[in-house]
Amino acid sequence: MEPAAKRSAVVLSVLLFFGILTVWVPQRWPVGVLQSGVFALAAAWALRAAIYARPVRTSLVLIPLAGAMLWALLQLALGWTVYRFATWTAVLDWATCLAVFWLALEILGTREVRHGFRKALLYFGFVLSVLSVVQYFTAPGKIFGLFPVDYHNVGPFLNRDHYSTFVELVLPLALFEALRDRRKTLSHALMAGAMFASVIAGASRAGSILVTLEIGVMLFLGLSPRFASGRTMAGALSRVALFAVVFAAVVGWDVLWSRFQDPDPFRVRRELLQSSLAMVRERPWTGFGLGTWPTVYPAYAVTDFGPDLFGNHAHNDWAEWAAEGGLPFLLLLLSVAVWCARQAVRFPWGLGVVAAFCHCAVDFPMQRPALAALVFALMGALAAAAASAPTAGRWSPRAG
Repeated sequence: MEPAAKRSAVVLSVLLFFGILTVWVPQRWPVGVLQSGVFALAAAWALRAAIYARPVRTSLVLIPLAGAMLWALLQLALGWTVYRFATWTAVLDWATCLAVFWLALEILGTREVRHGFRKALLYFGFVLSVLSVVQYFTAPGKIFGLFPVDYHNVGPFLNRDHYSTFVELVLPLALFEALRDRRKTLSHALMAGAMFASVIAGASRAGSILVTLEIGVMLFLGLSPRFASGRTMAGALSRVALFAVVFAAVVGWDVLWSRFQDPDPFRVRRELLQSSLAMVRERPWTGFGLGTWPTVYPAYAVTDFGPDLFGNHAHNDWAEWAAEGGLPFLLLLLSVAVWCARQAVRFPWGLGVVAAFCHCAVDFPMQRPALAALVFALMGALAAAAASAPTAGRWSPRAG
């Protein structure tokens, strides 16, 4: 089965990378390509399992993930949604996340395939972070220095918080390898430092806090003697800190520091949150329908931001999920986040998924299908690691 799994892992990786590289495109076609590829790969894998009568892998987290998609279908069936087209689109997006999770759970079942997938994602993230910083300073306002956009983009992302969420997902992969193997400490510490610096250059306040916390938490967890020797730990700590500080100094702290001086950093976000909470109070159990927040928001807006600002999202995924899906939907996703936190303790390379869910409290990264697919792919990898080592302790030198 492993050769087929390796080939499928390559296909899944290519689809995810394509989604990230085209996340800036305003049209729907890149998302359509990503989703079509995911569904085709899932159908092929399911057909293969049926032909060879091979049992499929399962995970408890499949229950709330399937429940999220079914909740949207229930909203459609019972007429709870105020905009059926938006909710049908949300059904497609959540079905994609469910399919990506299941594919990762199935394909990444062995340590070798799982490690290959993580390695590919790590190198992709490192190269993209370096290119993004170069583009940020040499060709601002142009994707890859070629395609002009009306935003001060970071790499292919039109939103600095979405870019930092991407790095949050990849950074722990480099940190884990730097701590796990002394032979890889230097190269992976360099990668970690470069990715950390790219977030500093992008000037995301939440992102800079979260990537710093990721480094601190990973190093703290790495104090376990079952994970890394004292010599490896000291070498990794010094190298990661050195590269992070040096690269951050190269790209500069000025813009980020000025943003931290903002006397009201929650301006706009605070008013959008108040509007979202008003929506939740109006329909706490049914919600207004997944995907309908932009449609409903004007009726609950607490202020007018003027013609230059459009309320496309709540800038808080948790509040948006509660407004669109009600409290039952929010609880489903909270259970998923709690499960991810528990698995990240066992397999710390998955710490980025927890960071992404934390970032959802101040922005809307999960409203980007490509980013959401990457989050659920890493969640599936966590589930696969947990299924292959159900009795493992918290730490192992070869964890995951």
